[in-house]
Amino acid sequence: MAPVKWTAPLRRVPGGALPGGVSRVVVDAIPLIASSVISFVASWVGARVGARVGAFVAGTAAATLTAGALAAGLPDSGSASQPELAAPAASSCAAPAWPRWKQFKRDFISPDGRVIDVGSADSRTVSEGQSYGLFFALVANDRAAFDTILRWTEDNLAQGDLTAHLPAWLWGRSDSGQWGVLDANASSDADLWIAYALLEAGRAWHERSYTARGAVLARRVLDEETASVPGLGLTLLPGPAGFHPAPDVWRVNPSYSPPQLIRGIGTRLPDDARWTRLLASTGQVLIDTAPHGFSPDWVLYRAKHGFEPDTQTQAESAYNAIRVYLWAGMLDPRDPLATALLTRFAPFAGFIAAHGAPPEKVDTTSGGVGANMGNAGFSAAAVPFLDARGETSLADAQIARVEQLDRDTPPGYYTSALSLFGLGWRDGHYRFAADGTLNLRWSSPCSAAAR
Repeated sequence: MAPVKWTAPLRRVPGGALPGGVSRVVVDAIPLIASSVISFVASWVGARVGARVGAFVAGTAAATLTAGALAAGLPDSGSASQPELAAPAASSCAAPAWPRWKQFKRDFISPDGRVIDVGSADSRTVSEGQSYGLFFALVANDRAAFDTILRWTEDNLAQGDLTAHLPAWLWGRSDSGQWGVLDANASSDADLWIAYALLEAGRAWHERSYTARGAVLARRVLDEETASVPGLGLTLLPGPAGFHPAPDVWRVNPSYSPPQLIRGIGTRLPDDARWTRLLASTGQVLIDTAPHGFSPDWVLYRAKHGFEPDTQTQAESAYNAIRVYLWAGMLDPRDPLATALLTRFAPFAGFIAAHGAPPEKVDTTSGGVGANMGNAGFSAAAVPFLDARGETSLADAQIARVEQLDRDTPPGYYTSALSLFGLGWRDGHYRFAADGTLNLRWSSPCSAAAR
C-alpha cells in the first residue's frame, strides 16, 4: 500500500486561531481593530471559562498581536508551500472513515471519557492515554469524544481545572479498592499533547475556550516541567518532580519531546521565546543520545560531562523509544531536524530491512539487539519513518505485519495507540506542517467552503 497522495491544498481559515495562539492570518488581516478584538475575546472567554483565564487571554493576545512572527525562524505558513491533503469524497465536512479509531473507542474508552489500559492490574488510566485520545478525536473530527475525554481528564486528573493544575499522570484502583489518583506527579509528554490538541482544536473547530485552556497549559509546561541545564539550555523534564537526582544531574526521556509539537505550540504562541529555546535542546537530546542509531528510553545528563547511560533502565531502547522514530518520520521534510534525525536513526531502518521487523529491545551503549522483535505497535510506528526515508516497500511490509499480528492477538491500549499514529498518518488522516501546526484531512473541504 503506497502512501496517500495529497492533492488538495489545506488552507487556513481566516480567524481560525484566536488569542492564546493567534493565527498569522488574523494578525495580518485586522491590525486596525486589534484592541477591540482583545477586549471582546477577554470578556467572552472570561464568561466561558473564568475571569482568570480571560485575563490571561487578554495579556497573551496583546503580546501575540504585536509579535507577528513565527517561532523558531520558520517561514510564515501563508507564504511557504504546505503539505497537501487528499480531500474526502463526501461533500460534507465529516471526517473520512477511520475504522481503527472506532475500534479504539470501543475497546479502550469508557462512556464517560476515560482511556483505560485494559488488562493492567489496576485498570489504570495514564495522562498519556487521555492526551492521545484527544489528539485522535480531533483527527477524526469526533468532537463529542473530544469533549468527553477532555471533561474526564479535567475532572479526574486536574482537580477540575486544567488551567490551575497539571494533570496527574496515573489514575486507577488502589490496593484498598478505591478509585482515584495513584500518583499526582505530572507527565510532560502528556501535557504537551493535551496543550497541542487544545490549541489545534480551537483553530479547527473555532472554539476559543479550547485555545485559552491550551495556552495556559502550555505555559505551565514551560514554568513547571523544564529546567535550564548547563550545556543544554532550556530542557524538557519528564515531570515536575523526581528528575533532578543530583545538583548536576538530570534525567530525561527523548520520546517525551516530539519536535513538531514543540515547534507547533511555539507557532501558535509566538510571544514566548522559550519554545524556540526548548526546541534547540530537543534536537540535541534526540541526536546526541543515540550514538549507535537507537534512541534510549531514558538517559542521564551530567553538567560538564554530557549524556550518560541511565542505570535504572540499563540504557535500554524499548517501549518508550519506539516513539522517537515515529515522531521523526512524521516531521515535515522541511523541518530543520528532519534530515538529521532520519540520518541518525538509519540503523533502525537497516535492522528492519535485514530482519523484517523492528527490535523490541536494544542496548544503546553498544548497539546490541535483543532476541525478540517488537509487537504490532512497533511496526506501525516504523511506517512513517520508513516512508520518510523513501523505503516504501519496507513500510508496506510493516503494515502487513501489523494486520497479521492484530488478527492473531487483539492489541492492547499502547499498541493500538501506536497503530493509530503510524497508520493514521500513512492513510493521510493528518500531517504536521513545517511550522509544526496540524493539517487535518477533514478540514480541507471545510476550509474551502468557509471562503
